[in-house]
Amino acid sequence: MDRPILSVVIPVYNEELGLAALFDRLYPALDALAIDYEIVFIDDGSRDRSASLLAQQFELRPDVTRVVLLNGNFGQHRAILAGFEHCRGDRVLTLDADLQNPPEDIGLLLAAMDQGFDCVGTIRRNRQDVAWRRWASRAMNRLRFRLTGIVMNDQGSMMRAYSRDIVQLINQCEEMNTFIPALAYQFSKNPTEVEVGHEARHAGESKYSLYSLIRLNFDLVTGFSLVPLQAFSMLGIIVSLLSGVLFVILAGRRLFLGPEVGGVFTLFALVFLLVGLALFGIGLLGEYIGRIYQEVRARPRYQVNAVLERRR
Repeated sequence: MDRPILSVVIPVYNEELGLAALFDRLYPALDALAIDYEIVFIDDGSRDRSASLLAQQFELRPDVTRVVLLNGNFGQHRAILAGFEHCRGDRVLTLDADLQNPPEDIGLLLAAMDQGFDCVGTIRRNRQDVAWRRWASRAMNRLRFRLTGIVMNDQGSMMRAYSRDIVQLINQCEEMNTFIPALAYQFSKNPTEVEVGHEARHAGESKYSLYSLIRLNFDLVTGFSLVPLQAFSMLGIIVSLLSGVLFVILAGRRLFLGPEVGGVFTLFALVFLLVGLALFGIGLLGEYIGRIYQEVRARPRYQVNAVLERRR
């Protein structure tokens, strides 16, 4: 089977309103590169007409179009993993279907790979997201770097390019919950980042709510670092030492000054603080244990319902 130079992997979930515009811009942009390519669309259990529109596009351009239909909604990153399993290119580029990253900038990532970089991330120029998303993104970028040491200036941008070697290593991983850009960075020998444009969403609305973004960042932090557990262990040691000192002080005051009524509310506040820290620690530990539980069950990460393709 012939292997194209480039595979573009695009997860799709309820993008009916924007797919026509995506097709109108994506195919001409790739044709202009004058290279052998394929586009792998992964329908992640869409409830609208997205799957039907993808099937129609396959009929129009079967030479370069492949469609993987998943039997349910498994999430963006698992959909991309399904695309990695089915793509064939020497270079693999991931792209969202919402047109916030211009397809015309794909050449910038390929040019960086021509220079010898095996993992090319992107930094969104003049982001068009709402203010709270930009602030949250900057905060998580700083937190992620401190916890994991992974260098990504814009972790939320999914327009990224990977060499075939990195994609094959990712395919060997069997993690249920992961963050693909961070996983690729760990396997990369020579990563880099380039600036790309950023546009307002063409149609529809973001599939990531505030809760979904929080869950995604939990996957990133707990999947690539033990620092939160280690930090909480150190905090526990410090609190234990301070509690011992406080006990000695209170015992001394009891012996030398007799019973005291004052300070009761201060002690209550201290107890509530310690209880809050304990509950937070239990929750953090539960996040790690929950992920262990998901891994040991070894359930499939996704289920493919059908693949539309033409043998090359």
